[in-house]
Amino acid sequence: MVRFRRLPTNPDLPLPARATPGAAGYDVRSAEADFELAPGETRAVGTGLVLELPDQVECQVRPRSGLAYREGVIVPNAPGTIDPDYRGELRVLLHNLSDSSVAIARGDRVAQLVFARFEAPEVHETEAVNKTDRGAGGFGSTGLD
Repeated sequence: MVRFRRLPTNPDLPLPARATPGAAGYDVRSAEADFELAPGETRAVGTGLVLELPDQVECQVRPRSGLAYREGVIVPNAPGTIDPDYRGELRVLLHNLSDSSVAIARGDRVAQLVFARFEAPEVHETEAVNKTDRGAGGFGSTGLD
C-alpha cells in the first residue's frame, strides 16, 4: 500500500491513478496555478501530495508519452527516484524541449508514477572480480549489427 497525504495546495485533485486496468503508471497532476512553461525551461511542479512508500519500494517519476509527443514536455531526470524515506512534497521536474511555450493548467496530468521493489545489498571492496566472456567491453560491445 502507498499512502498519500494532501497538502493545503491540493484539497481536491484526484489521487494518482492508472488510466486503465493494464497501465503500469499512475498519472499524477499539477497542483500549481496555471502557468506557461517557456521553451528550454525546466520547472519543479508541485503536486500537493506527500507519499509514504513501503520499505524497499521506490517510486519512479516518468514522463507522460502524450505530453512528450504532442507538446515536447519531458521529465529530464527520468526516471526520477523517490526513496521510501522521503517525506517532502512530490514535485515533478518538467522540461520544455519545444520552440513554443506550453500551457500547464492546475489539474493537468504531468507525469506518471511507477512503483518498483529494489534490493539493498551490502557493498564490499575487493581486489578482483570474476572474469566473463564480455570482460570490459562497454557501450555497443555485445552486438554491432
